[in-house]
Parts: sequence; structure tokens; C-alpha cells
Amino acid sequence: MKIEKKIWAEFFDDVLTGKKKFEVRLADFECRPGDVLVLREWNQREKQYTGRVLEKKITFVLKTKDLKFWTEKEMEKHGLQVISF
Repeated sequence: MKIEKKIWAEFFDDVLTGKKKFEVRLADFECRPGDVLVLREWNQREKQYTGRVLEKKITFVLKTKDLKFWTEKEMEKHGLQVISF
């Protein structure tokens, strides 16, 4: 399945060059390994697409809603960070 999403211009080049190898997204849509994430560069200042597009195959999905590693208080204080390696 192909899933199309906006990506802010400030992150597009990092994905393009391979520096950024992850996405943090609200889990308001379904995706699975093997699906293709179509990233359309979005200029947030001009409120329009730039025309540049990337397609990335999804290799791993981690949904955090049901993770119970931390208390709500810890989550509120520190938030989450995504670490790529």
C-alpha cells in the first residue's frame, strides 16, 4: 500500500540524503512494514507543495500508545525522543 504524507521542507533534504532515517507521525493512519511512504515536500511558509517527492519503503513501525514503560507524569515531564541507528 502507498501512503501519502506531507513533509516539511526543513526535513526533506535530510531524508533525501539518508541523514534522517525515521519519521515521527501521529498514529492516525495504518501502516505496516512493506508499505511505501510517499513524502511530498511542503513549504509551510507558503502553504503549498514544492513538487519534490520521495518514496520510502517502511521497514519497521512502533506505536507508542500502548507502551507502558513510563508513568504519565514521566511522559508529561520528559516526552519521547526517537533515536535512529
